[in-house]
Amino acid sequence: MTGGDPGIGTHTRSARTPPAIRVLVVDDHCIVRAGIETLLEREPGMKIIGSAATGEEAISVARRLRPDVIIMDLVLPDFDGIDATIRILSELPLTRIIALSACRTPEHVLRAMRAGVRGYVVKADAGEELIRAVNAAVEGNRYLSPAITPLFTEGLVDLSAPKSLYERLSSREREVLRCIVGGSSSADIAQQLSLSRKTVDTYRSRMMVKLGVANRSALIRFAIEHEMTSV
Repeated sequence: MTGGDPGIGTHTRSARTPPAIRVLVVDDHCIVRAGIETLLEREPGMKIIGSAATGEEAISVARRLRPDVIIMDLVLPDFDGIDATIRILSELPLTRIIALSACRTPEHVLRAMRAGVRGYVVKADAGEELIRAVNAAVEGNRYLSPAITPLFTEGLVDLSAPKSLYERLSSREREVLRCIVGGSSSADIAQQLSLSRKTVDTYRSRMMVKLGVANRSALIRFAIEHEMTSV
């Protein structure tokens, strides 16, 4: 008798291990990134393929590596994770992004969900929840930390609600505002963002009109109230 049992080969192919979930970790704190990477690398079927510490770096690395899932901090040094999420999904719509944040206010959760995140995990509860969020996102589902689900059940988060003042600012306006909070002058901001000083002043004036504030100090207070600074 020649040849083997064809059923054996067929069974072997059907039982082939699925490819690992390729994950990119974005957080400006090295120790947090290391902790997330260690947690997920220990999980069978997950693979860390890269990390980033800023929004700009996250976009660049995501564009190059095309991850399946991105763990995204919402407060980053250059611009926030929500703006990074919007820009990444415009180029990589099949990538799933999970917000990992210390912020649990209705406004933060609402902005993240509108931006297109597939999950929202509170940093204080990260661990097994983060693993569940990654698996849920890959399966096409959403995952919300139990700590924030009451925001939805109690009607505090409504995806159909009008945009907040923060959301009415453009991505570039928010970048300029973060630079202002950091103490940069108009000339410094122009150099950092490759803009003219006149353009920076125009952005500042537009923000003041949109937010209904009269001066630089009020702009800074707005940014602090909306947790736009990296902590």
